[in-house]
Amino acid sequence: METTVYFNSACSKCRTTQAILNERGVDADYVRYLEQTPSRADLERVMALLRIDDPRQMMRTGEAVYKELGLGAEDVDRDRLLDAMTQHPILIERPIVIRGERAVIARPAERVLELFDHEAAQ
Repeated sequence: METTVYFNSACSKCRTTQAILNERGVDADYVRYLEQTPSRADLERVMALLRIDDPRQMMRTGEAVYKELGLGAEDVDRDRLLDAMTQHPILIERPIVIRGERAVIARPAERVLELFDHEAAQ
């Protein structure tokens, strides 16, 4: 099954997730999202796979740019949040692991195992 990871090599949780996948023999596609910024459509698809409606659930709200852009205000709509993530990919939470038609934000990294537990249950 195809596996994709939104990955930042400077992130310890990303590296730990990569190690877990390697231990399981999973050949994943590692998208360095800071260099290959996901499109708006990509982000919408990831949200659907994560089964979330609010983009903030996959945003790094502690980043300085989040505060600088005033994204924490209640009146900031979904479109503005998604646009901010495409313009400032540092705002995208990491790592996001997509396997088939499911995804998890692997924080902690062991959450990636949920994708395999789900497969085993089917």
